[in-house]
Amino acid sequence: MTKDEKLAALHDRWATNNTCELKATATRHVPGAGPASARIVFIGEAPGKREDEQGIPFVGAAGKFLGEMLESIKLRREDVYITNIVKYRPPDNRDPEPEEKEACAAWLYEELNLIRPKLIVFLGRHAMHDFFPNLKISDVHGTLVHQRFDKIHTEYFLPLYHPASALYNGALRGTLQADFARIPLILDKITKNGTVDAYGNEKLAAEDQEN
Repeated sequence: MTKDEKLAALHDRWATNNTCELKATATRHVPGAGPASARIVFIGEAPGKREDEQGIPFVGAAGKFLGEMLESIKLRREDVYITNIVKYRPPDNRDPEPEEKEACAAWLYEELNLIRPKLIVFLGRHAMHDFFPNLKISDVHGTLVHQRFDKIHTEYFLPLYHPASALYNGALRGTLQADFARIPLILDKITKNGTVDAYGNEKLAAEDQEN
């Protein structure tokens, strides 16, 4: 099997075996979308109405804005992988409950570990809090976070405001676009085995600084 075939099989298996209670009210599961070879994974919180209807993440208004921002840095949706913390739409688009997130957690970790992206981008505070519960999106948006986890292989994370927040709050639109524009620089420096601070300046990894 190719890597993309393995990813498709992973989603089919989890859709059959997943015990998330949201399955009872959702139309369908909404797996991640994009190539298994993607260097960037974007993680949102949960599918909405349009996503529930089509079975594809980020296809509503926020998804359209996300597509525009990808184009602004010369990327297409086909170049990246987009997924959510939970794979089913919560009723009335409410926030998913902790037990619903927990029911989908192993699914998320397995897809991330198959893809092994260089960079994970959190779209909104809810997605970020599942990994970094003590951080505030207002403090760390646009800032690269370097952290090792036992559950996934990726070590580099970039929190951003959710595209929907910029649609409802025009003041955030420019902030999100500016933060988004830093992605190519950050990815380039990560690929060169360095890390970067909030302003895109290269730093040596901690183990290199000690040598």
